[in-house]
Amino acid sequence: MGSDARQLQTLCTLIVDCPHSTPAWTESGFVVLRNQNIKNGRLDLSAPSFTDAEHFAHRNQRAKPMAGDLVITREAPMGDVCMIPEGLECCLGQRQVLLRPNTALVNPRFLHYALQSSAVQQQIDWNEGTGSTVSNLRIPVLKSLEIPRPSRDAQEVIANALGALDDRIDLLRQTNATLEAIAQALFKSWFVNFDPVYAKAEGRDPEAMDAATAALFPSEFEKSELGLIPKGWSVERLSDLVELTYGKALKASDRVAGGIPVYGSGGVTGWHDVALVTEPTIIVGRKGSVGTIYWEDRPCHPIDTVFFVRPKAMPLTLCLQVLRSLGLEKMNTDAAVPGLNRENAYRLEVVVASTDVNDAWHEIAEPIYVAMSNNSRRCEGLSQLRDALLPRLISGKLRLPESVDAAEEALA
Repeated sequence: MGSDARQLQTLCTLIVDCPHSTPAWTESGFVVLRNQNIKNGRLDLSAPSFTDAEHFAHRNQRAKPMAGDLVITREAPMGDVCMIPEGLECCLGQRQVLLRPNTALVNPRFLHYALQSSAVQQQIDWNEGTGSTVSNLRIPVLKSLEIPRPSRDAQEVIANALGALDDRIDLLRQTNATLEAIAQALFKSWFVNFDPVYAKAEGRDPEAMDAATAALFPSEFEKSELGLIPKGWSVERLSDLVELTYGKALKASDRVAGGIPVYGSGGVTGWHDVALVTEPTIIVGRKGSVGTIYWEDRPCHPIDTVFFVRPKAMPLTLCLQVLRSLGLEKMNTDAAVPGLNRENAYRLEVVVASTDVNDAWHEIAEPIYVAMSNNSRRCEGLSQLRDALLPRLISGKLRLPESVDAAEEALA
């Protein structure tokens, strides 16, 4: 491919460390990037953090992030990188460095991928000359990273091939976010706001609902310990609806390559060849990331930092929305390590509809979650292809036509 290598500092017009201070956190305002938002080369602002105008201006005194800039984490974790998208106004949080590629010398998206390559990540992970691992990416080390630099034409092809895969992954994830929003809106309408019941009580036809489904809902309310609820519905404890079962510890040395996802409270942490759960389930974060919730319809292995769910009295698709509505993420009961107490969760009370209404919900919701699962599998396959292509392309071990053909075939 005819590549050489250049130090990172020669490929950037700016390398700016973040302010060494904790931002003033606010409920809304200006976005502050946090290391938890940067993972696998992506910026995820589904759970953003904010600061006020004064602190935003202070944190951007040296440089304000612009579209096409890169942000790399210095520690906890070290070496994760993302690109600032168009239209995002933000500032750096802590333990981050802003990189502004020199577009005359390097394609910014190529540099984004090069920083994720094994060749560069190995430089980040090891302290040259001592052979010891390091936990902090120092600015001098960052500036001196050797970045592979093929011809500009080759950079464009590599960036476009890998970028096409990432763009499709992003589109599938956005589609899933839209599908999830549809399911959540329907759940809120039926089981929280009781919109069909209010409509019938006022002599109106429920919106966006056929007559057979509308007939399943009552037209009156009755008193309960949770206030007015649809007549004939009930208030039940969570323990009557689901079983929260402890996951099983799995040492890192016991994990082997396989097709079974291993779940911790932060999501999939690896793969194994033996499933602990073979039926569709819901994963609930118990230790560390409390109250995180994941839908999984494949055989899987939840570890001891999570619960997995077995439904008792309602469809699993409805259990998912019920669990998401309970605010489990706010139920930390442990001081040292965040934790969710199962008995406390079991005491939570839930309004439960008739079996016919629950079944009608499931009939609508199940195809949504099947589509989301299919999209997630597609994302996994495209991610694996991108991860396989990336180091070989950056190192020049794979010819460009082969990579383009692989990307186009995957996107077909």
